[in-house]
Amino acid sequence: MSPPIRVLLVDDHALVRSGLHALLDTLPDVRVVGEAGSGRDALREIAAHAPDVVLMDVTMPDMNGLSATERVVREHPQVAVLIVSMHADPEFVSRALRAGARGYLLKDASHGELELAVRSVARGDTYLSPSAARSVVTEYVARPGTPDATFERLSPRQREVLQLIAEGHTTKEVAVRLGVSVKTAETHRALLMKRLEVHDVAGLVRYAIRLGVATAGP
Repeated sequence: MSPPIRVLLVDDHALVRSGLHALLDTLPDVRVVGEAGSGRDALREIAAHAPDVVLMDVTMPDMNGLSATERVVREHPQVAVLIVSMHADPEFVSRALRAGARGYLLKDASHGELELAVRSVARGDTYLSPSAARSVVTEYVARPGTPDATFERLSPRQREVLQLIAEGHTTKEVAVRLGVSVKTAETHRALLMKRLEVHDVAGLVRYAIRLGVATAGP
């Protein structure tokens, strides 16, 4: 008998995690091994529990799901990331796939579709919700000159800095969260602004919100 599929749930809303947990508990060969409320917490949980599949939300505080996915793919290549999002916009789907996600599931999916998606990515296949797949077919590659094209050229660390600044963290707080010196954090911010051709923090915040890297507030 095959071992169960080990799943980690990552979403900043406890009710969403509880709902997914309850649905997955009905599948005899699927086991939820942990939960996390942010991308950064997810990385710690992955290291601790070694899941086969991570169900990852996109918009979360501290580290969003796409930045976390890039880290997972780089640091834990054996783990399959399945993005679970409310956004069917082609920009979100395209960025998720480029980050290395193995699947993209919409939050209004049925129980049966959830099961199909988890099993598909666990065995190494790719799964896209039908509406997400349609958006990929029509607009998979971002047009040159769009904000998304610029975002794709940012390094993973620059994307982390962008989110933390957009969430209102001071340079010192950014340094602490990234485990670097304040001077290094200031350098990251300066290079980020130069790359994006943005000249103040307010501009960084607007850019991050427009791309869904951060939210406009509770």
